[in-house]
Amino acid sequence: MAEGMLMVCMLVPLLCQVWIAAESHHKEEGVLYPWKHQGTGVVRVKRDWIIPPIRVLENSKQVPEDLVQIKSDKIFTGEVIYKLEGPGVDQDPKNLFEIDDKTGVIRSKRPLDRERHNSFTLKAFALSPSGERLENPTIIEIVVLDQNDNRPNFTQRQFVGSVPEFSVPGTSVMSVSATDADDPMTENAFLSYSIIGQESIPANAVTKTMFGINNETGAIHTRDVGLDREVVKSFRLKLQIADMGGMGLTGEGVAIIHVSDINNHAPQFSRDMYEMRAVENRKDYEIGRVNVTDRDDRGEGNWEAKYFISNDPGGHFAISTDPGSNEGVLTVVKPLDYEAQVEHVLTLSVENVNRLSDKSPNLPPSIATVAVTVLNENEAPIFREDPIKIVVPESVLPGTLLKSNIAFDPDHLDLRYEFSRDPERWLEINRVTGDITARRSFNMRSPNVRNNIYNAVVKVTDAGDVSSTATVAITLKETNDFPPQLLPLSGTVCRAAGRTSPGMVVTAVDEDLPPHAAPFTFGIPDDLSINWTLNQVNDTHAVLQPLVELQAGEYVVTVSVSDSGSPALSAYAQVNVTLCVCNYFGDCKSEVGAVLGSSVGINFIALIIIMASIALLLLLLLLAVAVTHCGKRHHIKKGTGLLVGESEDDIRDNVFNYDEQGGGEEDENAFNIDLLWNPHDAPSTPGSYYPGRGVPGGKQPLRRDAPHNLPSPIYPRRPPADPTDIEDYINDGLEAADHDPNVPPYDTALIYDYEGEGSLAGSFSSIASGSSDEDQDYDYLNDWGPRFQKLANMFDPR
Repeated sequence: MAEGMLMVCMLVPLLCQVWIAAESHHKEEGVLYPWKHQGTGVVRVKRDWIIPPIRVLENSKQVPEDLVQIKSDKIFTGEVIYKLEGPGVDQDPKNLFEIDDKTGVIRSKRPLDRERHNSFTLKAFALSPSGERLENPTIIEIVVLDQNDNRPNFTQRQFVGSVPEFSVPGTSVMSVSATDADDPMTENAFLSYSIIGQESIPANAVTKTMFGINNETGAIHTRDVGLDREVVKSFRLKLQIADMGGMGLTGEGVAIIHVSDINNHAPQFSRDMYEMRAVENRKDYEIGRVNVTDRDDRGEGNWEAKYFISNDPGGHFAISTDPGSNEGVLTVVKPLDYEAQVEHVLTLSVENVNRLSDKSPNLPPSIATVAVTVLNENEAPIFREDPIKIVVPESVLPGTLLKSNIAFDPDHLDLRYEFSRDPERWLEINRVTGDITARRSFNMRSPNVRNNIYNAVVKVTDAGDVSSTATVAITLKETNDFPPQLLPLSGTVCRAAGRTSPGMVVTAVDEDLPPHAAPFTFGIPDDLSINWTLNQVNDTHAVLQPLVELQAGEYVVTVSVSDSGSPALSAYAQVNVTLCVCNYFGDCKSEVGAVLGSSVGINFIALIIIMASIALLLLLLLLAVAVTHCGKRHHIKKGTGLLVGESEDDIRDNVFNYDEQGGGEEDENAFNIDLLWNPHDAPSTPGSYYPGRGVPGGKQPLRRDAPHNLPSPIYPRRPPADPTDIEDYINDGLEAADHDPNVPPYDTALIYDYEGEGSLAGSFSSIASGSSDEDQDYDYLNDWGPRFQKLANMFDPR
């Protein structure tokens, strides 16, 4: 009993300790110690604790929700403040998580969306109240768990594909695809494809199920036979996609499948026989069309036809396809001739552009026959050659036949010929036969001849007024028509002076063209070649030289020149040759120059220098004598010229009478003053004053303003030889004029007699009239300008 009580007493404390330990363990469940150390005391921590990710279900309705609690070992030594940072806390997206800074509990504040953020990486800190880090930061990984909250969707609203007609079952048609936003690693994104409906176009054309689909890949294939393009054009399939292997959420789509055509129908001619007409002498025009039928899809290569022609050895026809109607268009590509063949029978065949399918019916190729009837037409005359080439010499005689039988008419109608272009009118044509003859000789130097060819145009017209033209190309052959002409016909030849004379170079010109021109042959007749010779230099030049030493003078040499034509033409010309002594440059010198230029033992340049020196000395001597003589006779004032002297008279007041050139009123020898008389006012005197033929001469009238029959002083006639005597010469003449009684004074008004009728100028008789100044009107002088206004004020101060 005592031992039992002892055992109970020993078990009770043990049970209490176990219960307390269990309770303590229960209370710390869900608490993490990321900074917990092993052992006591200061130890070196090699690595942090590895905290597994915290999993949180998306779209949770229990918010805020406690996710986990973290604690630091430092809570046993003092107060600890917990902090959290990272995406979802203080970074985008913000305010998804928070931490209790006292307890370290991490909570979610809002429902999470895995499709937007499938995980978060946060950092946890343990700080002292003063903000000091108590532990290193710890990484907290939060993973959002997926829910099946997204329906699967097809990638296109409508899928379009095609399949050839008559395809066998299992033929791949197309593939469709879909997506699911849920986690692809879960059943929430495991998709399954299916066909839930089928419609044919036209409706109800095919009622059996023609297509199947792979539920995992979405590949659509054929399931049955019977796809005929002529029966059904296309199918419309209703598709479904479901997640969770077909047990979850679903989505729908549409697939359009067209039945494509294959070339299983050969084209067939609508008729076996066609008849057409074609006009002769025409080409590149349509004469008819042929039709074919083809049950294949219109507008495609399986429907388009290609046509072929056989039995056309001349290659006159061609056939092409009209892309719109698929008809065969038959054309003439080479002119037909009614006279040669009236009818052409053609055989046509046809096939498709694309190769015929093996699944087409085994039918023979379609063939059609075309009979083409040629219609006769008045054809234009045909020239036997175009251009009509003629080669004639330019000096052909008028009337020479140049060409005949130049054209014919296919319809054997009468023809008439004419020239529609003959700019030089050198040709003539017979209007009936078409014979071309020369009207006159040709001229190769005509501007209408180019490269020795003269072109004309001949026109021929048949009885049906159908015409054609051709070019007449006449090649002119040069003939020797003109003899050469010698040039020049005069020149100079230097007389030989101890050396060979260079001679005179002569040449020739010929109006003919090669080969009837150069080379030229120069010569001197034998009977005239005694003193002169002619040396040929080249094909166009020769040098005329004296054979012996001749005297300087004029010589006439007869020279002949011949061209190289066939036959050659020659011409003679007389060349005037001046034989003279030449200077260094080859120019003729004067007689004096010839003498000076002879060899007399002194250099010509030195002789010129000596003569110039002598002339200079003579000029200086003459100038010294003139200055000395002038100094002795006259005293030249300072500031005056050599011709002024001591006279203070105005030279303009001195009148000189030079009776050398005649003229004036007092000149009775050089000019008859009677010519100035007015015929109506002329005084009647015996005889006529006009020195006309057969009329006796009379005595001239005297001036009324000067004395007559008085002796006049002798005027100086010879000009001074010395320039210093010019002043004396002028003074002597002035003195003689002042004492001449027959010369009117300087200010005497002269009387001007009548000088003829019909003059537009007014008479000067009013100057010598007896009227006073008051009777004169000088206002008109004011209109002549400022210079005449002063003159008007002098005569009329008013």
